[in-house]
Amino acid sequence: MTVDTEQIYYKLFINGKWQETEIDSYIDVINPATNKSIGKVTQGKAKEAALAADAAVEAFKTWSKTPARERANLLWKLYDKVFENKEELAKVITKESGKPIKQARMEVLNGAEYIRWNAEEARRIYGTIMEAADPKKRLQLKKEAVGPVAAITPWNFPFSMVTRKLSPALAAGCTVVLKPAEDTPISAIKFFELAEQVGFPKGVMNLVIGEPEPIGDTWLSDKRIRKITFTGSTAIGKMLYQKAAEQVKRVSMELGGHAPIIVFDDCNLDQAVQQIARSKFNNSGQTCISPNRIYVHESIIDQFTKKFELFVKRLKVGNGLKDETDIGPVINRAGLDKVESHVKDALDKGATFDVGGKKYEKDSCENGFFYSPTVLKNVNESMKIANEETFGPVAPIFSFSSDEEVIYKANNTDYGLAAYIFTTNLSRSHVVSEALNYGMVGVNDTVLAQVEGAFGGVKESGVGSEGGPETLADFLDTKFISTII
Repeated sequence: MTVDTEQIYYKLFINGKWQETEIDSYIDVINPATNKSIGKVTQGKAKEAALAADAAVEAFKTWSKTPARERANLLWKLYDKVFENKEELAKVITKESGKPIKQARMEVLNGAEYIRWNAEEARRIYGTIMEAADPKKRLQLKKEAVGPVAAITPWNFPFSMVTRKLSPALAAGCTVVLKPAEDTPISAIKFFELAEQVGFPKGVMNLVIGEPEPIGDTWLSDKRIRKITFTGSTAIGKMLYQKAAEQVKRVSMELGGHAPIIVFDDCNLDQAVQQIARSKFNNSGQTCISPNRIYVHESIIDQFTKKFELFVKRLKVGNGLKDETDIGPVINRAGLDKVESHVKDALDKGATFDVGGKKYEKDSCENGFFYSPTVLKNVNESMKIANEETFGPVAPIFSFSSDEEVIYKANNTDYGLAAYIFTTNLSRSHVVSEALNYGMVGVNDTVLAQVEGAFGGVKESGVGSEGGPETLADFLDTKFISTII
């Protein structure tokens, strides 16, 4: 790893102030395309996590009582600020995550839409009055903010995941403490800079960056933090879930996925090829809803594979800051090692490839964590890639012969986040989408991260959902009031 000549130092944001820690400790943020440091971030620990919790608890006293219109107005202003700075934000995302700039721009716009949606929903927190059997009683259900919220976000969508978690919490009247991923903290820092400019009251939003364990344990053990919202691996999610259960904290979690995509013989083949390729290689395959298992009917598998490989060969690998780049690097050395191990395991067990299959080291990519977009053929269920989330630019193609067979194989996993089917048969689309045990199903559609929809999984892929008409539900408690008059 080398250091950029223009080294920038970033701080934590606690109780309305940018702060450093007493200990001279920093995190190097590395551009995965160059393996160079693009900045140093003050590293917080348990002390800073506790200070952030104190600030959030104190601010909750007034923020939860702030009229919904005022909360909504601040979110609207924040939405406008994000739009004013969308190009700068996109460049930050690309530099710290490696994501192609055109995909980073879409992430900023998607993240902004979550702010706008929740600003609109802030004024739609409805209570209910019910008629009692006793005419002297008045019965009421009232919605109230659950309390201070701890949010933990991943590196693969470093901006939109922050807005997706924080904006509904703020709209509902909750205060927040946030720990973004250590690999990609600058996007969150830039978001907090915009929130500061907008004028959110001190303590309402707090940012702590550093080692996950001391920060997470501090918030999990603090009874005043009433909810944990987390996106990340299933293994970490289970650990957080167990610790939250000790205090019966509210949790919402979007965890790992192993998405199947089923291509039936009656599909629009060109449409399927284009959508699957774009979805599979979006963010270099590092998305939780990335198609990890591509099941193609045996009667069209040769035709599909040929078209798919031709499409993939045209994808441009390179530094994400170049507009022509389609595929950037994976996030770090560990991510690259995992991709290489999955491909090696598949090849050792009989898989073949004509496209990709190795680290990409051309076009000034030698120092980064690049892997060639790869299409694996002759894949079977004994391979790691059939059972584990690869999180890389590798597309394994499986063959199937019947609807019953492919539904069984698609469901034969502990994960249940997203699944996809391509068919022009209306009846089949209903039957198969209902048979798939997943929280989200795309029918001839691979774009599932839409603010109007509920994004979330079942089984070991999570608890709760984000976005959609019930976006604020996980941040609200229902209070029953019975009054004798």
